[in-house]
Amino acid sequence: HDLIERLNAIAGPHGVGRVDIIENRLVGMKSRGLYETPGGTVLVEALAALEHMVHSRETLHWREQIGLRMAELVYNGQWFTDLRRAISAAAESLAQRLDGEVVVRLYKGHATAIRRRADQSLYAEDFATFGADEVYDQKHAEGFIRLFSLPERIRAMKEQS
Repeated sequence: HDLIERLNAIAGPHGVGRVDIIENRLVGMKSRGLYETPGGTVLVEALAALEHMVHSRETLHWREQIGLRMAELVYNGQWFTDLRRAISAAAESLAQRLDGEVVVRLYKGHATAIRRRADQSLYAEDFATFGADEVYDQKHAEGFIRLFSLPERIRAMKEQS
């Protein structure tokens, strides 16, 4: 709670976390929502920066899906459901790998991660190059591309015959 209040005091004057949206209510009507959550916005940016360093593409995709579902449950007043508890347990499991530091720049209503370090990062510059190195052989990509595109190539062959 103290962290949120401190971040609110720091990020609020920068206009971070102000949202003006038209919402779709559970009962079907639309309403206008004006929200301010500067501290939450900074924390979400920092968390996302760590998640992108630590989790695989598939894990991140799934995490985004359960995040949307969690938001629906909370918005609809379904906090005390088994589904919300299950999603929370999954999120806590994923969060156990998140340990590091993030520097977030606040400027004209935006919070942007500009520097990050994670103890369990999957990012390594040596592995992320497409140049000549000992870690990644360019020839391996050809087989992957042919295999990954197999359904589309089969469809194209059938459509041509």
